[in-house]
Amino acid sequence: MTRPLSHWLLLVTLSLLWGSSFALTRIAVAELDPAMLVVGRNLLASLVLLGLVLLLGRAWPRGGRLWGFMLAIAVVGNMTPFLLISWGQQRIDSGLAGILMAIMPLMTLVLAHCLVAGERMTSARLTGFVIGFAGILALVGPAALRELGGQGETLLAQLAVLLAACCYAINTIIARHKPASDAWSTSALVLGMACLLTLPLALLPAESAWPMGLSSGALWAVVVLGVLCTALGSVVYFTLVAAAGPTFLSLINYLIPLWAVAIGLLFLGERPEWNHLLALGMILLGVGVSQRR
Repeated sequence: MTRPLSHWLLLVTLSLLWGSSFALTRIAVAELDPAMLVVGRNLLASLVLLGLVLLLGRAWPRGGRLWGFMLAIAVVGNMTPFLLISWGQQRIDSGLAGILMAIMPLMTLVLAHCLVAGERMTSARLTGFVIGFAGILALVGPAALRELGGQGETLLAQLAVLLAACCYAINTIIARHKPASDAWSTSALVLGMACLLTLPLALLPAESAWPMGLSSGALWAVVVLGVLCTALGSVVYFTLVAAAGPTFLSLINYLIPLWAVAIGLLFLGERPEWNHLLALGMILLGVGVSQRR
């Protein structure tokens, strides 16, 4: 099928929102326990969206089946991967996390082929995945590849990020089958559910600071994570997966590392190396191949 421009704009927007979340998460978990971070960003996001839902008069979800899907999305697509990634990023760098998260498109291809009508595995999609994944490897470089494996907490952190990628792949299928509902109110309630489900873990004794003891940098990281990456990102996510399908949405995991590099260039004074430029071309080529007729 021919993709409308709106699908690509939503995909790029979501990749920017989620791509910046890894750097913000790394800042926040330096001072916050992962469970506390998940509660904080989801609480802030749900309150912002609930206010907008009431202000704009959006329709509330109805029906037990829809609420069951929302609960599943809160657990599989929010609480669990957020906790796993936050915990993992305390122990591995973002480059290695990028490699591990890049398996999500392949998993989505397989799941969508089996479970979603019209989302068949094709040679173009498989070829595009291989090219795009090679681009991810070129982006992070051989140093990050050498860190694969390891032992102890490093290995557990890698497995945690892998499991988070699996959760995201499964969640795209769940969201695709979800009964139609308003993206704004659905996002608000899903984030509220995830917040309440994570709260018992956040109340356990921890050595990290509570919100009133956070530095300004960590506090702003939580605010941006909640308002932009989580609240706005959830609305864009539900809109995109309903309109374009899970396989197209899974391409976001190729674009997220590109934004991570761009953010480093703009805000951290980093300079692009040859592998960054090579990766850019390979990733964009992979996306193009996978989406050609």
